[in-house]
Amino acid sequence: MDVVMLMAIGLLTGATTVLFGFGGGFVAVPVVVWADAALGTAAIPVATATSALVMLVNAAFATAVTPRPVLLALRGSGALLPLLAAGACAGAYASRFAPPALARWAFVAYTALTALDLLLRPGFLRTASRPGTEPARGLPATAGAPIGAVAAFLGVGGSVMTVPAMRRAGHPMRVATALANPLTLAVALPAVAVSLAGSPPPAATATGTGLVGLVDPYAAGALLLGALPVIAVLRRRPPRIPDRVHACAYLGLLALVALAMVLTGP
Repeated sequence: MDVVMLMAIGLLTGATTVLFGFGGGFVAVPVVVWADAALGTAAIPVATATSALVMLVNAAFATAVTPRPVLLALRGSGALLPLLAAGACAGAYASRFAPPALARWAFVAYTALTALDLLLRPGFLRTASRPGTEPARGLPATAGAPIGAVAAFLGVGGSVMTVPAMRRAGHPMRVATALANPLTLAVALPAVAVSLAGSPPPAATATGTGLVGLVDPYAAGALLLGALPVIAVLRRRPPRIPDRVHACAYLGLLALVALAMVLTGP
């Protein structure tokens, strides 16, 4: 896959970072699996590690340009952030030893089950009250470690858990997706550190793929070149999307990503 195509897909990761809080992970994993298909089954751990780096940079930039009043909704989350980071360390380390097929199908199953949960269980599409009309609650600190572990293992950043949880806690989609970015930082930073310290798979040497640890810097750089300008523009001029339409679009993107992962890769 050439750099122009990766940059074009990077535009999409930038949009998902702002509109859905994904940080690029759900888009980046199938894309990097496709870009590094020559690595065979080793493409899965490389995609997960590269996705973590893309998410880290995207989420950091999106957080930096998020209005401070929105970020103040995370007050009282001091215990949650270190637990997210601790879980992410464990998940990223475990991903280095998991069979690639397990990581791939766990990604598909996790995404599909989450989409079904959001569709069938009240509180995401069908809220008990209008979002934002009651005091919103924060995420419990005890959720930090499992969210961090699953997110880092799959390379998804955790937003697929934090956004629905925040919405069910009373936040509108606009706020829930914005708050997912600083929480993604706590997951992506330790995951990136573990990935950079890893050893490239033997297939990388055989195919001439230049990896840094388990990260593909070429794919990550091209994706970020496309993503960062989009984040800057959408944060300065956010689109006005009705809350229910926003929630339906989030659900639809989950379904598309699950399908992409089924159809892509070794």
